[in-house]
Order: sequence, then C-alpha cells, then structure tokens
Amino acid sequence: RIARHLDARAGWGFQTVERGHNLLQAPVDPGWSILLDSVTALLANEMFLGGTLHPDAPQRVLAELTALSRAARHLVCVCDDVFSDGMRYDPGTVSYCQGLAQVCRGLAGQFDTVCQVTAGIPKIWKGAMPREDIQ
Repeated sequence: RIARHLDARAGWGFQTVERGHNLLQAPVDPGWSILLDSVTALLANEMFLGGTLHPDAPQRVLAELTALSRAARHLVCVCDDVFSDGMRYDPGTVSYCQGLAQVCRGLAGQFDTVCQVTAGIPKIWKGAMPREDIQ
C-alpha cells in the first residue's frame, strides 16, 4: 500500500509520511502544505485500535487535525463519502460513520474551503478554490 502511494505520487514533489495514528508525532514544518489521505482511514485506525471500539476517537482525531492545521501552512484533508449508500450496518459501523460525520463537520467549520469531488468534478460548499499561482 505504501509503495503504491509512493508510485502514484512520484515526480509530484510530495514527501510521503505514513502515519496510521498519533498524527502529532509526525514531523511537520510550518512552511509545509500537507495532504492528509485519508480522514476515513485515520479515524478507523484510531476508533478500532487493538480491536477495541474507542468511542472518544472522533474527538481526539478532530483535535489532532485541528492542531496539525495550525502547525502547517496548509492542510488538505481527504474524506471518503460513506454516508449515502442506504445500507444497514452493525452498531460499531454506525458509531464509526457518526464519528466520521462529527470529524468532517468539525473540520468544515474550521477550514477556509470545503470541496466535494465526485467523478473528478469539484463542488465548493464553503470558500473558494485557491488560485494556482499562490505559493
């Protein structure tokens, strides 16, 4: 999985840092722009760490992402849409989906821009896409 991520981003100027949990232990330079891919996996890692449900994980993940956004120049968070498939899930999965929604709402409230991308087409829900010429 890591090799696939590295290959997919080869030549783009990314430095890939794999952090499955404890984000704040990752090295961060104040001048960095960070792409976090993905909030979905991060929350799953934290919420089901050690095979045990950790119901406080959404609050911890949101706090870590908030701190990370303040430590770096820019933070872009990717979150998968797991909310609209119409399936019925077990209580643990429902709790996870509710926690993910809590994290996404919290980030949306704090971030300057909120964008949904479906089939490569962006829809801006808040703010505006940054100009490409901004360094």
